[in-house]
Amino acid sequence: MPRSLFIYSLIYGGLVCMAGVLGTKIVAIGPLTVEAGIFAFLQLVVLSSAISELHGAAVAQKLVRYGFIPLILSALLIQLVIALPSASFWTQQEAFAGILGQGSRLMLAGLISYGISQTLNVMLFDALREGTGKLVWLRGMIAAVASQIVDTGIFLTIAFLGVLPLWPLLVSGITAKIALSIVMVPPLIQLAVSLGRKLDREGATA
Repeated sequence: MPRSLFIYSLIYGGLVCMAGVLGTKIVAIGPLTVEAGIFAFLQLVVLSSAISELHGAAVAQKLVRYGFIPLILSALLIQLVIALPSASFWTQQEAFAGILGQGSRLMLAGLISYGISQTLNVMLFDALREGTGKLVWLRGMIAAVASQIVDTGIFLTIAFLGVLPLWPLLVSGITAKIALSIVMVPPLIQLAVSLGRKLDREGATA
């Protein structure tokens, strides 16, 4: 296995789990609000796009599908730990369950939005190869923006339709994710591709 694929796959699996945990906090970015999981999720976008560039879109799509494994396992483990009886001296059960516990509707929203948006990201990144050539940062940014719009729309609709006012959440979430995608993805994806090529060269000569 190429060194970059091995290392990036390990990081990807960890970030899939972290995205769900970080998403339990809502952060303010100026006047906008967005779930903090976006900071891990954009790293997933970067890694899947970098692997597509280095090893092909088919490999990247396999990575996306395998990402369901740690995502589902981490969610199940959290539910198991919440259900287990607390030690007599531990008094943070309600806070722990309140922060990390997710209802079945939120879990379903996360799984569906992850699968569709990450698959779309890899498809768009690869499809733009013909038109934008070696401009990896541009392809990554366009694919990230589009996939994050889809991700936000799917997640918020499934999670909160009929529960909270949907339109303000969509406007704020999509605007914040577009801004973060434009700022974060271009330099990070350029770095990931360059580092991946270096890792593979070193691995070939080791």
